[in-house]
Amino acid sequence: MLSSLKHGLLAVAGAIGLTGALLTAGPAPSASAAVPDTISLTITNDSGRGDAVYVYTLGTSLTSGRQGWADAAGTFHAWPAGGNPPTPAPDASIPGPAAGQTKTIRIPKLSGRIYFSYGRKLDFRLTTGGLVQPAVQNPSDPNRDILFNWSEYTLNDSGLWLNSTQVDMFSAPYSVGVQRSDGGVITTGRLKPGGYRGVFDALRAQPGWSGLIQTRSDGTVLRALSPLYGLETGALPASVLNDYIDRVWRKYTTDTLTVSPFADQPGTRYFGRVSGGVMNFTNSAGAVVTSFQKPDASSVFGCHRLLDAPNDAVRGPISRTLCAGFNRSTLLSNPNQPDTSAAGFYRDSVTNHYARIIHERTTDGKAYAFAFDDVGNHESLVHDGSPAQARLTLAPLD
Repeated sequence: MLSSLKHGLLAVAGAIGLTGALLTAGPAPSASAAVPDTISLTITNDSGRGDAVYVYTLGTSLTSGRQGWADAAGTFHAWPAGGNPPTPAPDASIPGPAAGQTKTIRIPKLSGRIYFSYGRKLDFRLTTGGLVQPAVQNPSDPNRDILFNWSEYTLNDSGLWLNSTQVDMFSAPYSVGVQRSDGGVITTGRLKPGGYRGVFDALRAQPGWSGLIQTRSDGTVLRALSPLYGLETGALPASVLNDYIDRVWRKYTTDTLTVSPFADQPGTRYFGRVSGGVMNFTNSAGAVVTSFQKPDASSVFGCHRLLDAPNDAVRGPISRTLCAGFNRSTLLSNPNQPDTSAAGFYRDSVTNHYARIIHERTTDGKAYAFAFDDVGNHESLVHDGSPAQARLTLAPLD
């Protein structure tokens, strides 16, 4: 099944969903700074593991709009037709670097993912609708017992967007980087020393949240599922956020929630009040522009359903702001949203503890722990309009 990372998509994203601002295109570069058809990706294996590493570049071609994969030279290959039941996909794996080594491949203009796995190749299948992504929340998924992860990227004529994401799961750690044309390097996604084990230890210590952790039969810790998948698998109760959501709805029955969704347009504001169980937002002229039913935990953790965020100029930006406020539990402490100061995030006892725990353990405090973690620029994303090189560093599991 497709990932839930489908928020903020451009039409070209196709079957590969990408998180939040990853696909936000900047101004077109000048002719002298045109982005080539492929750029180099340097993969460094600092994991300390002796397992073989397999790398995959999968996505939707921004040239043809077709889904497919790229080989080590950056040549794009469209997927063949799939079937029902799904048929095995061609082997798109690229041998990765051994522990302590570095390998450079090329990546083309895609909207997609860079997967890596340890010890075993991933099992990809094709349906009549395209690629079937790993869905490890399903215990029968063939990739369930493989240690793997992925980064999302878009490379187009406006540059490179490359992130580290935990929207679906927290697993094998890595960081991403981009080398600019002037030689400078931007990186993000690094964990603090001991941060990888620290995430699992903190989840175990948080009452009710340890069920997100998945292990292999030999005891190897493989990943922690996102809260959305925790709800789907029963690892978290459906009522996990009810107390906070109810308090928000009560507060804004008498108070006004002011949402200013555009940092560069401070004059654009919307005003939310709950009436008849529905939060109605009005503009400065007093006209109702959109309304929200009281969300449930799935809507909050997934930033979907009752908090759907279409790619428009009004409802989507308001919904993004609400989603961030609920996940970070800032809607009671601050009636002016978005609240962009991390100092006030996750302070309520009812919050997205998964996101809190991950953010606390990254060196720069940034992560993509839920789909709209980019609200206020708290996402783990690098971007450059004229990239010289992309970087992916596999980190130790400590």
